[in-house]
Amino acid sequence: MTLIVRRYHDDDAEDFAQLNLRWIEEMFGVEESDRQQLLDPQGSILDPGGVIAIAELDGEVVGCGALVPPHHSPDDGQEWLELVKMATDPDAQGKGVASQVMTFLIDEARARGCDALWLETNDRLGAATRLYERKGFQRLEGDELWPTPYQRCNLQMVLEL
Repeated sequence: MTLIVRRYHDDDAEDFAQLNLRWIEEMFGVEESDRQQLLDPQGSILDPGGVIAIAELDGEVVGCGALVPPHHSPDDGQEWLELVKMATDPDAQGKGVASQVMTFLIDEARARGCDALWLETNDRLGAATRLYERKGFQRLEGDELWPTPYQRCNLQMVLEL
């Protein structure tokens, strides 16, 4: 069993969209921000300065995640990126796919001189939340919370790099 994480290629567009649509549609419902990122990853993620990570297990795409300039950036002098569109194929869950995608993206953020990563999720996604916490993300509360374009998000987290 060989797991690799690499940068997105144009021919990954369908896999990137399907991996994310599966869990979003199953648990919540697709929102406008999802549509933009999944229908046009080049224009909505890569062109603005983001990166998409693709995980392959024995040559099959089984996971993904991305970094984008945040939709809201505090005026604090830090360089921020937002973690979005983390997904793992159900058949590959529990095999370290999401952890390796996260490591790839955290390393990429550091290489770009990023000071902090921000993400939004939902507390119903317990496995994802536990992964974020294991990677060092801290929950935000009260006046620390940022405005969100997502109706489904009820949890925001930050990782200081």
